[in-house]
Amino acid sequence: MDKTWMQKNRRSKEYWDGLQKFLDYAFQNSSINGMILCPCKECKCGVCVTRENAELHLKVYGFVKGYTHWAAHGEFVYSSAPKPTSHDISHGVRDELDDMHGLVHDALGISEQDHTKIDGTEYKNQLPNGEAEKFYNLIDNSNKELYSGCKRFSKLSFMIRLLHLKCLGKLSNKIFDMLLDLLKEAFPDAMDGLPKSYYEAEKLMKELGLGYDKYDACPNDCTLYWGVDASRKHCETCKESRWIKSENDPTGHMRWHVEGRTKDGNMRHPADSPSCQTFDF
Repeated sequence: MDKTWMQKNRRSKEYWDGLQKFLDYAFQNSSINGMILCPCKECKCGVCVTRENAELHLKVYGFVKGYTHWAAHGEFVYSSAPKPTSHDISHGVRDELDDMHGLVHDALGISEQDHTKIDGTEYKNQLPNGEAEKFYNLIDNSNKELYSGCKRFSKLSFMIRLLHLKCLGKLSNKIFDMLLDLLKEAFPDAMDGLPKSYYEAEKLMKELGLGYDKYDACPNDCTLYWGVDASRKHCETCKESRWIKSENDPTGHMRWHVEGRTKDGNMRHPADSPSCQTFDF
């Protein structure tokens, strides 16, 4: 699929036409309840939105950097083509592995033109030790079959698929951890080497450039506290406080000596003080 339009000016006809094709593809292959993960620079595949909102975000903000392989929108998993022959399957698996390689290269800012040097000393010396280790681990997981004989998923693509379902199904972190435990218990060979918790899986996604940023939001969904609104304490629309008030807020008691005490210039003893007990009232 031609994706050169993604690099075009967002106001150009080529970009708008390509965007419609992307939305058609995404909603055909990965929508749940009429929503998809938004791949714009602000949402970063971390928020489910309608087609109208996705189109608006991608026109205003553009795609998140490096998202040329639509892993979160069905490119690796779904297929609307007729049932493939064994020859087609081998080509499809090869294409998927190439896509995963491309995703890894994009995430670490490494040109795929150097792929032939990937095991050479010259190429290894181009990366710091930490980055090199991360790169080779990701490449290794993108090459490994999920289990012996599996031609549909690599270990990396399977984990991306699981995280995709977590987001679309709004699974809690605890339920996702329990799901990983169940899969590991049932399929120990397949799950070997994969993240053991959502925390580890989230770190993997950040390494692939598919992380996200958290922003506070108005409880009435009026305002998102980011950009020019990042420092606001109250919603401009409904005036609701940004912060949740504690049920046992000690603030009033802590400030009583400044705000609640009578200030008339006279000194007073507390009624229960030892000195006050000696007075004959």
